[in-house]
Amino acid sequence: MKRFVVKIGSNVLASGGDGLDLRRIQSISNDISAVQDRGFEVALVSSGAVAAGMKKLQLKEKPKDIIMKQAAAAVGQSSLMWAYEKCFGSHGKKVAQVLLTRDDFADRKRYINSRNALLALLSYGIVPVINENDTVATDEIRFGDNDHLAALVAGMIEAERLIILSDVDGLFTGDPRTSKAAELIHTVKEITPDLEKRAGGAGTVVGTGGMYSKVLAAKRAVRHGIAVNIVNGRTEGAVSALAGGEQIGTEFRPRETRLSSKKGWIAYACRTKGIITVDDGAARAILHGGKSLLPSGIVSISGSFEAGDAVYCVDTKGNRIAKGVTNYSSSEIERIRGKKTSEIEKALGYSYSDEVIHRDNLALL
Repeated sequence: MKRFVVKIGSNVLASGGDGLDLRRIQSISNDISAVQDRGFEVALVSSGAVAAGMKKLQLKEKPKDIIMKQAAAAVGQSSLMWAYEKCFGSHGKKVAQVLLTRDDFADRKRYINSRNALLALLSYGIVPVINENDTVATDEIRFGDNDHLAALVAGMIEAERLIILSDVDGLFTGDPRTSKAAELIHTVKEITPDLEKRAGGAGTVVGTGGMYSKVLAAKRAVRHGIAVNIVNGRTEGAVSALAGGEQIGTEFRPRETRLSSKKGWIAYACRTKGIITVDDGAARAILHGGKSLLPSGIVSISGSFEAGDAVYCVDTKGNRIAKGVTNYSSSEIERIRGKKTSEIEKALGYSYSDEVIHRDNLALL
């Protein structure tokens, strides 16, 4: 399989209040079209709608008010799609607009429907241009930034590689804009807490995410067995170079054990409704034995949830060790916690399953 997700940030497509940079969009479209001609499938996660809308609405600063931001996104999204339509069309390629919110990932049926639609578009050689549906998204259903969205999409369609086109050459040992001693990190084999701290920082006037959000996106993607590259989006032919095996920017190496699409959905997409605290024996069985969570290992619960909801599993010290979809509601678990599986039916009058969370529905964190 040769399938890429390419994420393009606002700072690559636009600068300040000048709207979209059509020459840059044409250059990126040329690059992706060339990769497609070599047999690759490419999905595009593109920011830029708000930046384009700012130009049309003659706004000098990015709106802080959510309603104005939604208005700018609505006005700018048509300009963004027109630009891609024109640029990819010059190569005989077709594009499709796909607007998503967190709800499309949190709900399992909508997640599968979105996945099937994207795979169908790719099978026809069409480039899906994916963006957050800013016009309708409120705080509780927002991704926060398109880096997060790109990682979720890459896991959803089981991509081979996620390429993040940024306005810098990659991840550095420090901030290259303020420190001449900062050096480019070419390869990252493991994303450590120290590395996350180094990447801390805010976005710019037209972007929402800084390097920190890109590292977090990489952290999610590599668990799916997806290689991640952060490269300068103004570098000509960057996607083609990576498709050809060249080493540019910063590459995050994928984990050898690939997280399945379903467990990736559980770990990163579905909303968490509660917390189950487990004893030391259950924690060891989950983390090191690949076991399901049984009622005998449950110490306490918090939150109100139903069967089929996602919950965090934490150890007695409060550390999150896993996230899973439960077979029982919070009220039912309260009645069976600490009991053996053979005692479930006696306690409840019925039994759905021996496991509170089956290992197939449990993703380690």
